[in-house]
Amino acid sequence: MDKSLMDLTPAPYFAEIAEGPETGQAHWATTDDGLRIRVGHWLPTGDEPVKGPVKGTVLIFPGRTEYVEKYGPAAADFNQRGYAALAVDWRGQGLGERMLADRRLGHVEEFGDFQKDVAAVVKLAKQLKLPEPWYLLGHSMGGAIGLRALMEGLPVKACAFSAPMWGILIPNTMKPVARVLGGLAPVLGMGDKRVPTTTQGHYVETAPFKGNTLTNDPAMYQLMIDQLKAQPDLVLGGPTINWLSEGLKECETLAERPSPVLPCLTFLGAQEQIVNSAAVKDRMARWPGGELDLIDPAQHEIVMEGQETRRRVFDKMTQLFDQYR
Repeated sequence: MDKSLMDLTPAPYFAEIAEGPETGQAHWATTDDGLRIRVGHWLPTGDEPVKGPVKGTVLIFPGRTEYVEKYGPAAADFNQRGYAALAVDWRGQGLGERMLADRRLGHVEEFGDFQKDVAAVVKLAKQLKLPEPWYLLGHSMGGAIGLRALMEGLPVKACAFSAPMWGILIPNTMKPVARVLGGLAPVLGMGDKRVPTTTQGHYVETAPFKGNTLTNDPAMYQLMIDQLKAQPDLVLGGPTINWLSEGLKECETLAERPSPVLPCLTFLGAQEQIVNSAAVKDRMARWPGGELDLIDPAQHEIVMEGQETRRRVFDKMTQLFDQYR
């Protein structure tokens, strides 16, 4: 047996809640700084509508609070179009090693630490011999992580983003306060305290479907609720002050850098209320050959909207990827 495969360590994968392809598996990966993260993947079976060799693998970089199983339906959509898919539990969320004793606090020491997770994902994907070429789908916080990874040479042929966190939607008048608070918090021992306006539990645990800021599709919203009820260890609450401070700094740093020379398609919901839509539009206006697709109606979770929206989005993404095989 290939020694690289012998070195793999299986991780839990909750197929009963994922609603993903039957091929779903998960493995542990260890980062250079010694943290354990979880990586899930799904391979087409050959029975999909698209026949022939697998076209490649989509590396899915999830947003804050997310976890592998949430992307089971997305993996099914990619498999049906001939693509394998991979998703990761970043440090501090899902079954990835949590950063604080209170596992419901979303925390990171430095935003650049997520690139160590990216390196571990790439290493594991090579060990698994996931079909090449590779492509990227970055959602929300995963859009910020993914953009930096592209700038630093992530080996993909093309990329797509869904409501990428290239700016955090907070009032401009509050940004200086957030920066000052972020600077003082470590000195005052408050960097690991939750941002006061956020909840201890996951958003879907406390917010009813009516008026939610994630999706217009009740079935997808219920799926998220059911997943977290079934597996409470996946739950993540609000971010810490340090996460917010680091996130704002990362968005500002990325905004100053040129866009990668890489085919790019970005989806943004017309009803977006979580990331800064202006920052997304600004980035795409200066992405050579990039395209911004404004989806109406859609909120933040564009790949978890209704069936027609998802069909449109996955068709368009894979049509882009098809061009760069």
